[in-house]
Amino acid sequence: MQQFIEQIKNFISFDSIPTMGITDYLEILIIAFLVYEVMLWLRDTRAWSLMRGIVVIVVFVLVAYLLQMTTILWIVRNGISVILMALLISFQPEIRRALDSLGRKNFIASLFAFNSANVNERFSDKTINEIVKACYEMGRARTGALIVMKQNDPLTEYVRTGIEVDAIVTNQLLINIFEHNTPLHDGAVIIEGDRVVSATCYLPLSDNMELSKELGTRHRAGVGISEATDSLTVIVSEETGRVSIAYGGSLIRNVDQDKLREELVRLQNKIISEDRRSIIRGRSKV
Repeated sequence: MQQFIEQIKNFISFDSIPTMGITDYLEILIIAFLVYEVMLWLRDTRAWSLMRGIVVIVVFVLVAYLLQMTTILWIVRNGISVILMALLISFQPEIRRALDSLGRKNFIASLFAFNSANVNERFSDKTINEIVKACYEMGRARTGALIVMKQNDPLTEYVRTGIEVDAIVTNQLLINIFEHNTPLHDGAVIIEGDRVVSATCYLPLSDNMELSKELGTRHRAGVGISEATDSLTVIVSEETGRVSIAYGGSLIRNVDQDKLREELVRLQNKIISEDRRSIIRGRSKV
């Protein structure tokens, strides 16, 4: 024990601190950023509770080291590879989602995105109106629906599981697709731009244990696709007629028309520059 304390004193003594350069400070910043991102990721997943269990084990091993419990230390040294493999298996869904999220981030664009040129809108205002109208008409009729709106991530693997439609988005089309006992009513509709590209699509189910047990397969599929991609999913409950939104692995339940329209407008990515506004004003005066 005394030897261990002396080692700590020698480690933290100012004489042993090496001279630090710019590279060292940069390295500290990078490590701090990575640790911060990992902590944010852990906080929003079930890995947070597992992490607390790991901390308990680490404390136990530290106590065993201080008290020189050789048998326990031998087991830890020889079983470390098995422990690491078990952690990878336990955290596999969370690691996959974290890597997907990291891959979707465009760090270079965010660093240099000042007042860049306009980005084309993903779909029109008419499409938003048609989707909102269809969802609440289906809600009043207790017709279940699952509508996936593409953003940036490709949805090809999910489109292939359904039946090709390739039609302009209208509220009549969506209502007809999800009508009971029709050939296309079972599964999800995927919308890219202003077109319904596929219907009866199969989506991955979320394994999020924090979702309410009263939610059915439709809601879990909506959350599942939002965990795997950056798409937005609109869910209409067949039992209650309520409309929910799934995005980024989160579920917002029982939204009204204004909230649904607000989320679709945000996803639309419609930007009007000052130059375009001035052109529009100039034309309106003519």
